[in-house]
Formats: sequence, C-alpha cells, structure tokens
Amino acid sequence: MESRKAELEKLILALASPYQQELDLILTAPSFKNKFTAIGIISEIGVNMEAFPSAKHLCSWAGLTPTNNESAGKKKSVQVSKAGCYIKPLLVQCANSVVKSEKHPEIRNRYLRLRKRRGHKKAIIAIARMLLTALYNMLKNKEPYNAELYRKSEILPVNREITIEQAILMAQFQGYKIKSAAE
Repeated sequence: MESRKAELEKLILALASPYQQELDLILTAPSFKNKFTAIGIISEIGVNMEAFPSAKHLCSWAGLTPTNNESAGKKKSVQVSKAGCYIKPLLVQCANSVVKSEKHPEIRNRYLRLRKRRGHKKAIIAIARMLLTALYNMLKNKEPYNAELYRKSEILPVNREITIEQAILMAQFQGYKIKSAAE
C-alpha cells in the first residue's frame, strides 16, 4: 500500500509540474500548506481565471453562495447551492483549519464576528468564500496572498464625530420619535 501511495503521489506531482508557479502562489494563502491541497484547487478551478468574469461568478460556480428561491416577495430557501461537490468540502476544511489558528487574525476575527450572529456553519461557508475570492485574485493577478488587504477593512477611524442634527437624523432613520427635552 505504501509503495502504491508513493507511486501515485509521484505521478500526481509529475502531472502538476507545469503549474508550479500557480501552486507556489496558492501555498502562500492561509491554511494551504499541503501541495496536494493546492493541486486539488487547481484541478477544480484551473489556472486561467478568464473563464470567470469575477470572483462572485467563481464562488457561485463552487457552490458557496446562497440560492435565490423567491417568488412573489416570499423567500422559500436560502440554502447554499449543491454545486461544487469536490471543491466546497476542500475549502470548508481549509476554512476550519484557518479559524482555529492564531496566525491569521484577520480571518479569525471575521469568523468570530460572523459566528456570533449567524452560527458556525454559515460563518465557515463565509470564510471558505473569502478564501476562494483570495485565491481567485491571487491567480488572476499572479501575486501572493496579502493579509494587509483584509486588515485595512477592520480598522475603524479613531476620531469619529457627528453633529447633533446628524445624530437626530440617524435616530429618526432607525425609527425613533424625537421629543424635546421640555416635554
């Protein structure tokens, strides 16, 4: 069994050798440390990202977007689609490993925020989609993973000020009725 396994691994690595540059790019992404995981991703989506007009199209093809089953204003289902039966479990497994790790706080913090509101399963699907979007951009632009792109969105301005009129408008917009202090 071990010799058969070694032969198969050697054959797979030989077939994947023309895609060494793309494999190296994928291995820079969080939770993609095994070469065979990167080969699995490339074998599913390919290396030519021109086939997908955007990262959203790729995520939809991989089955990481909710279905849109709505009729007459009633939502009947918002399940994740059944597409991507090979790539989706692989991405979910990678997402599970990256959220348990402390090495990538930008991903872990997003997971923890989503888990509070939506639950574990929906948060993991969101992280898997985030990883696939990052892979799409990495392969399209031929550049390694950059964690700074995700950290900038989490930083809030330090000095946030609004006027009294703006605060009143925000409260009214949220449905509050404003009374004067004399009442």
